[in-house]
Amino acid sequence: MDKNQNPLQNQIQVDLPEAVAEGIYSNLAIITHSNAEFVVDFLSMLPGIPKAKVKSRIILTPAHAKRLLRALKENVAKFEAANGPIVDSEPTVMPPLNMGPTGIA
Repeated sequence: MDKNQNPLQNQIQVDLPEAVAEGIYSNLAIITHSNAEFVVDFLSMLPGIPKAKVKSRIILTPAHAKRLLRALKENVAKFEAANGPIVDSEPTVMPPLNMGPTGIA
């Protein structure tokens, strides 16, 4: 940082409306992409029910998707350093979709 630069210049004010602050529960994410964007659908799926409802959709540029991936990796590493390894005991089941290139998380 430039010694003449004010550290507050790089901060942004974030407005978090109450309805958004409550969050949306998701236990499944489906990721599709084109050459111009990544689409992340967050779903809520109940055990034994073969239908899941999309609760939220986020559309990102490829560069922003890569920054999000890096931020998630960093935060998972910090979480595991403080709390121990996250155990992924559930098998990943890919639902049959016809939405283009897809990944699931």
